Amino acid sequence: MRRLARLFLPAALALALGPATARAALPDEIQVYVDDLRAPGESGVELHVNTTPSGRSTPDYPGEVPPDHGVRVTPEISLGLAPDWDAGVYLPFLHSGAGSSYFAGPRFRLKWVPLRPAEGGSGWFAGTNEELSFVKTKFEQSHPGLEVRPILGYRDARWLAAVNPVLDFALGGPDRGWRPDFSPCFKLARTVAANGTALGIEYYAELGLLGQTLQHAEQAHTLFIALDTEKPIGLNFGIGRGLTDAADRWTVKAIFDISF
Repeated sequence: MRRLARLFLPAALALALGPATARAALPDEIQVYVDDLRAPGESGVELHVNTTPSGRSTPDYPGEVPPDHGVRVTPEISLGLAPDWDAGVYLPFLHSGAGSSYFAGPRFRLKWVPLRPAEGGSGWFAGTNEELSFVKTKFEQSHPGLEVRPILGYRDARWLAAVNPVLDFALGGPDRGWRPDFSPCFKLARTVAANGTALGIEYYAELGLLGQTLQHAEQAHTLFIALDTEKPIGLNFGIGRGLTDAADRWTVKAIFDISF
């Protein structure tokens, strides 16, 4: 028994107290969640397209496909389930900077927003989105993974503000454990045209394990200038600049939203 304890305790301590290294993630979806939901029975597709013209070219772990010069195209098929609920599935495809193409593996999500203003109204909103990921280890070292994304914000006729304090749990891989990565993101936008066009900023950070924050130089911080339109087709377009060495230097993203 003592021998088993001598073997087990160092490994357990290493898991609980080890260095707060960030788990690399496939950036197939770059988005701050707000209070939008599919109506019950309504279906639709969001097409996420993004690329990294200048980014990390060295793998973070053996076998990883780094993001530099990669192009990522991800259809998200969604369905309104009930008032306050919708669900979706992501199907990420990637063309790497080395010229190879991959299907990365599916992600499944469930979104619940019980507090939100009426259509066209003003007020606070709050909810959550859970996502179960089966992305291949070429793109995410934790396989499978669970994302818990609280959604908090406010909107009126001119302004939209939202924050997502995202928690990423590794359900598999070398970083498997109860302590999640903390990756908060924030959006602030102002409506500038009668058709709903808005301009603003989006901010994304990867801070390391919750309660065990990385040194600032190892954290990834990225700021996007973003444009949103509602008609004739929903669009979120952004150009992002990495603010730290750990972040990709430039990222361009677009999300097209089509309802049926």
